[in-house]
Amino acid sequence: MVGAGHAGCEAAIAGSNMGCEVLLITMNLATIGQMSCNPAMGGIAKGQIVREIDAMGGLSGIVTDETTLQFRMLNRSKGPAMWSPRAQNDRVAFSLAWRRNLESRPNIHFWQEMVSSLIIENHTVKGVTTQSGLEFRSKAVILTNGTFLNGKIHIGEKSLEGGRTAEKAATGLTEQLFSLGIETGRMKTGTPPRMDGRSLNYSLMEEQKGDENPSQFSYWNKKKSGPQLSCYITYTNDEVHDVLRTGFDRSPMFTGTIQGLGPRYCPSIEDKINRFADRNRHQIFVEPEGRETYEVYINGFSTSLPVEVQNQAILKIPGFEKARMLRPGYAIEYDFFQPTQLWHTLESKHLKNLYCAGQINGTTGYEEAAGQGLMAGLNAALTIKEKAPFILSRNESYIGVLIDDLVTKGTEEPYRMFTSRAEHRLLLRQDNADIRLCESAFQLGLIKEEQVSLVRKKIAKTEELIQELKNESISPIEINTYLEAQDTTPINQSVKTINIISRPQIKLQAFLESIPAMAEKILRFDEAEIEQAEIEIKYEHYFDKENEHIEKQKTMETKLLNPDFDYASLFSLSKEAREKLNKIKPSTLGQASRISGVSPSDISILLANIAK
Repeated sequence: MVGAGHAGCEAAIAGSNMGCEVLLITMNLATIGQMSCNPAMGGIAKGQIVREIDAMGGLSGIVTDETTLQFRMLNRSKGPAMWSPRAQNDRVAFSLAWRRNLESRPNIHFWQEMVSSLIIENHTVKGVTTQSGLEFRSKAVILTNGTFLNGKIHIGEKSLEGGRTAEKAATGLTEQLFSLGIETGRMKTGTPPRMDGRSLNYSLMEEQKGDENPSQFSYWNKKKSGPQLSCYITYTNDEVHDVLRTGFDRSPMFTGTIQGLGPRYCPSIEDKINRFADRNRHQIFVEPEGRETYEVYINGFSTSLPVEVQNQAILKIPGFEKARMLRPGYAIEYDFFQPTQLWHTLESKHLKNLYCAGQINGTTGYEEAAGQGLMAGLNAALTIKEKAPFILSRNESYIGVLIDDLVTKGTEEPYRMFTSRAEHRLLLRQDNADIRLCESAFQLGLIKEEQVSLVRKKIAKTEELIQELKNESISPIEINTYLEAQDTTPINQSVKTINIISRPQIKLQAFLESIPAMAEKILRFDEAEIEQAEIEIKYEHYFDKENEHIEKQKTMETKLLNPDFDYASLFSLSKEAREKLNKIKPSTLGQASRISGVSPSDISILLANIAK
């Protein structure tokens, strides 16, 4: 593993779980698993990824739970497909927890130094060479370099080499891979200034507390952190914007100094003001960075403006009138490799036994990186053990959607996961990641028998509860008072209990607690089983339709394409399709159908060609 960020850490754990000897090489052992930007895990779609990683034996969920400052389940007012867990974390404790967990594995080893090149023999990667000239031979190499490849930090008109503040950039690898014909590009991301929380006036801000009964990410580890801390919300205003505009002529965003493309969905504050000139305020989240520090993260104020402009503008934000800056915001430019050059296993199409995961593939976000790291580590281990690769499909997981999008469509901007990217999101919920993925994880050797036994029990108990609700009837005298209180129509004769639960106004947990005839079920089923049963009952019809759609699509996914086929010879295809298909080399007809520029008529031609 080259790099010990979120992708590298999960790749190392996956390799360790598979029984491989793993060497984790990083330029600084003190920053293993560091939260370089916001001190939080999860969020819309990202929380689902963390749950999937946990279900497959990864540690992102466990480390998050151990270091949580605040937990919130987002979008509770919407349907379950949109519920997304998010945790604010203790930045320092998070990194320490990752290191402690990694060091507890006897088959994970460490080396602190920069990797400058790969050892390549006959188009196969055999190891790495470090800056000092040391060679480490291996059966596979996973690159998880984050923002460090030729990283450049920008603050106003000043630029300096670096992969992160106060840390040097990594050089050599991009140049070597580019010389071998691998397509590279530049991307940009940014981070906001950090402030001394003691200098802020929280009474002028809106307090944002965590959930009253906080949940957690991991299905296995029930260890919880201390009391929840509050976050706060405030807003920019016209004065703030006017001050920021005074620095636009020195902003690397507008002077052309930055060539890389930034994330569209997480723009800098100067980009927000420029793009949304009609808005007179933007939301700012004030987030604690730890229990033992007053440092706070100013979410929503990412910037690369000159330091003095940053400081002057911040003082105009309500609650920040006497704010003291600890470190300024900055933008960072870095190299990435176009992910269409990878197979679904995240192995390079150019070099055998070379895998890439995380921001090196053009993604943004800890969760996206960690999910890729898990799959790269797993497939590298399977290759070493001479076993078939393991690929998650789009209907199995958000991780499957993420990887398929990357290797099929590529990206021209930092890729971020959203629920809207997953066409089967109703089935890919945060509550059922264990049900979806644990059996596969167990068969692969990623999780233990006691873990999969817990999931099997959850499935069995959920089905038992649903069956009981189908079989039992309830009379008007038992239920009508409760139904009226819930503003739903009373019944005039006995009905099956499941028909009551299917009503949107009825919550199963509250129903079981309120109806004397149902009270004993509370003792026999836990909260997760009750929640799962309710979702299955209320959305059964929609699940059936989704599964029918998936079955129809499976035909396309089972029709394999020859990776060595020259599509240029198939003249009946459109010119664009020939070019795109030759570049991507799709593995299946289904993947080919998702390539931009490949039309339905092109797919029909491919289908006919397969038949021949």
